Parts: sequence; C-alpha cells; structure tokens
Amino acid sequence: MDRRHESERTGRTAAARHREVDADARAREQADASVSVVSGPASGDTTATDGAERRGVGGTDSDREDGRSRVRLFVPSWRRRTMRDVLAAGDAERERLAQDLHDGVQQHLTALRIRLGVAADRFGERGEAEASAALREFGDGVDHLIDEVRDLAHGIYPAVLTSFGLAAALVSAGRRSGRPVTVQASSVRRCRPEVEIAVYFACLAALDNAAKHAGEVPVSVDLSDTGGALDFTICDSGAGFDPAKTQVGSGIANMRDRIAAVGGTLAVDSAPARGTRVHGSVPAPGWR
Repeated sequence: MDRRHESERTGRTAAARHREVDADARAREQADASVSVVSGPASGDTTATDGAERRGVGGTDSDREDGRSRVRLFVPSWRRRTMRDVLAAGDAERERLAQDLHDGVQQHLTALRIRLGVAADRFGERGEAEASAALREFGDGVDHLIDEVRDLAHGIYPAVLTSFGLAAALVSAGRRSGRPVTVQASSVRRCRPEVEIAVYFACLAALDNAAKHAGEVPVSVDLSDTGGALDFTICDSGAGFDPAKTQVGSGIANMRDRIAAVGGTLAVDSAPARGTRVHGSVPAPGWR
C-alpha cells in the first residue's frame, strides 16, 4: 500500500513539474515556427507629450501622412543613463521575486496538492467517500492557486524570456492575455539581456494599451532582425487617436523610457478610427 502511494506521489510531482516545462516548450516551438497566433490582453496610452514634459524629461517630433499622425518620442542622454541604472536594478529585483515565487510558494503548494491527493485516495479505499470527495475538492482549489501563482510569477518576470528569448516570451504573453494576438518573429537572434527585457516589457505595454483602447480587434507583434538593429512593431486596427493632440500617459512613457535606456527609439502613429501602430528600434543590440 505505502509503495503504491509513494509511486502515485512521485508521479504527481513529476506531472506538476512537467506542466510548466511543457508550457514553456510550447511557446518556444510556436516562436520557432515564425508566426504564432495566440490569445492575450493588452496599457493604452499611445500618445505624445505636453510642453512641460518636453522641456523636463524629453521631447517629441511629429509629422502627418495620409491623414495619420506620427510622433517620435525621445529623452535626453543624461536621463537615459539614470533610467538605465534604475531599470536594471528593478529588473533584477523582478527576476529575484519571480524565482522566489517559483522555488518557494509554488513548490510548497505543489507538495500540498500531492498530499491532499494521497489522503483522498486513502479515504476512498476505506469507503469514506464524502471525506475523499472533500479532499479532492480542496486539491482542485490548490491547483487553481498554483496556476495563479505561476501567472503572477510570469507577469513579474517571465522565465521563458531568459531561457528561450523574445519570440517565445511574447507568444506566451499573448496566449495568457485572453485576446487574439499574432506574434511574428522570423529568424530573430538572441541579443543582450537588457535589450530583450526592454523590448519585451515595451511590447507588453503596447498590448495592454490595445486591450484598453483599441476595442475587440486582433493585435499583431512583429520582431525583425535587420542585422544592425532589433526592430519591433505592434499594430491594431482599432479605435485609434491623434497622437499629436493627446498627452502621454504612463504606458507610453514606460515604453519610451525602457527603449531609450538601451539606446533605442520609439514612434507612435495613429488616427481616429484607423488603428494604432507602435514602432521601436534598438541599434547594435548585442547579437549573440
């Protein structure tokens, strides 16, 4: 009896561990396929800055073409250096917290789930069906909690980004977001970790913006290795807006600061009822 329960316990432990590995592997396989259609959410401030912010922390320039307004956002060099240090420290703390959740809380919950399953089996074998059913229900609740902790850790800092790169991480984020997101990344090489982190969180901010403001429309993310730069573009066909007349919000400010900190540029073009396009480029990203 004990040997059989020990075998079941071992099997459940392996299954719990493999669920997370399989999820990351699926994201990597989809990214390797170049184009992946997944489901995911999306910060919605695709905007320009006002005069006070232009003088204080950076600036914009804009132009119009075919009825659309295109705004390029930038920050001065002294602010880029400061942001680089602040963001690096914050990202290191994000990674530590995500790892602590994975290695600590999530593992303890997995062990609890296994013990509840073993106890439910034993009560069932003794004919105590009501107690067995109650323990299985508790176990199902722990399963849901494990999933929530895993999602929380992924939101803080995705391990798949470190392991498999930008394309796989964005495919995974799109799938978790609950809306149609297409990720295209054809032969994009790995680059410096700080560049991958900056582009990843910038894309997430753009997806969040689309979820808040674009309406129920598909969103596409395109990553491009141009040889001299890593380019990324997030497009939707939603409500749109006039970037030249809209004050910058926290979402676009975060994108601007992250990309500027790694030496890149960011531009937004849109028009009312004609969708939004966010484009960024990071030159010399440290291909590896």
